[in-house]
Amino acid sequence: MITVRNYVGGRFVPAHSGQHMDDLCPADGTVIAQIPRSGARDVDEAAAAANEALKGPWANSTVEDRAQLLESIASAIEARLDEFAALESRDQGKPVSLARSVDIPRAIANFRFFAGAIRHDHTDFHPMAGALNYTLRRPVGVMGLITPWNLPLYLLTWKVAPALAMGNTIVAKPSELTPLTANALAEVFDQIGAPKGIFNLVHGLGAEAGDAIVSHPEIKGISFTGGTSTGALVAASAAPKFKKLSLELGGKNPTLIFADCDFDAAVEGAARAGFANQGEICLCGSRILVERSIHDRFLTALTQRVAAMKVGDPSAQDTQVGALVSADHRDKVESYIELGKQEGGTIECGGKRPELAEKLQDGYYLEPTVISGLTPSCRTATEEIFGPVVTVHPFDDEREAMAMANGVRYGLAASLWTTNLSRAHRLAEELESGMVWVNTWLLRDLRVPFGGMKDSGVGREGGRYSLEFFSESRNICIKL
Repeated sequence: MITVRNYVGGRFVPAHSGQHMDDLCPADGTVIAQIPRSGARDVDEAAAAANEALKGPWANSTVEDRAQLLESIASAIEARLDEFAALESRDQGKPVSLARSVDIPRAIANFRFFAGAIRHDHTDFHPMAGALNYTLRRPVGVMGLITPWNLPLYLLTWKVAPALAMGNTIVAKPSELTPLTANALAEVFDQIGAPKGIFNLVHGLGAEAGDAIVSHPEIKGISFTGGTSTGALVAASAAPKFKKLSLELGGKNPTLIFADCDFDAAVEGAARAGFANQGEICLCGSRILVERSIHDRFLTALTQRVAAMKVGDPSAQDTQVGALVSADHRDKVESYIELGKQEGGTIECGGKRPELAEKLQDGYYLEPTVISGLTPSCRTATEEIFGPVVTVHPFDDEREAMAMANGVRYGLAASLWTTNLSRAHRLAEELESGMVWVNTWLLRDLRVPFGGMKDSGVGREGGRYSLEFFSESRNICIKL
């Protein structure tokens, strides 16, 4: 049993309410931690600590000071990589092999990348007749960071690193479902002697602690990753206060398979895009659109590949699909599988809870599921499920493929599988999506813009886009 506390002003403290919430292990349903149920008073204290830190030595920190701090954080996480991976797997339900190979290394890379980014950053210079202009950046101030449960440390560090790189201070709230690696990150800040108050962590419910962060008058910007409906509430609260706002929201992403693709690579890519992290990634390709001439062959091959995936204990090295994050979330995913049947779909594989060892019987497992035979406009094929479920649909030509791919309210990511270079460029431009991968999926360069269109969000983060979001650009004009 782990007792988690808030981290405010460089100290680990309980919530003022004295209330706690249980943190359940998705693998077996047991209580593994107790976390504070924080509220507005806790956020007030965290914001005050963050504001105080802005007035101290941190205000005069140099680029090299901040870069060295980020490098120290990265090294401290790296020294505890196996511990962080085990915590992430135990808390979220993902295979420990995935946490060890992807989530924790990416968290380390986030800090190292932004350490390098600020060392090599440059701003604009615009000479004009009789004068010159140059751009300076300053921190926004106290930033509120609210992160989801699917990639807990990965996405928290994606925001923390650039926020600190630009000289801001932070009040962060991780998901109440997955608090353990955020707590371990606070331990890292404490361990390396980071300036007190630059990173404050408040645990609790979104409607309580999260809302208090978004509405707090001393918190000048909000970076939120989560569901589209919650994002709308965040925007509605933050906009009247003119806070800087970045929203990375939901997705219902298409994977487009053309007949001229590398068939085996496309099957493997579609399977990975559909079921990585139990399908609990906003970028997952949950709508697989296949050119009709290869549809039946592709569906057979995909079904065989998915049915062979090993579902089970996240701590086992050979597990490919772990547990969903909670019982409620599994219920939601199962409800969509039932809806898919009602809408005329055929369950090609999966669709039920697996039979596992007795010690896992109370875990939140679900077999990876492939559904065919649905219309592309039905609810199962257009609403975000966020679990190990994909739908497969045939198309006849590029025009129909584009209509299907763009025919949803979301526009976060897409992948396109073809060996026709002209088609790849042409359709990538037509896709209503913030990110398009061609003959691959989730191949990330941290310099490129990350974010969505339509109901998938507002703003971009990554590389210089993060540095710009977490700072205020000012023009200085000098008359000569």
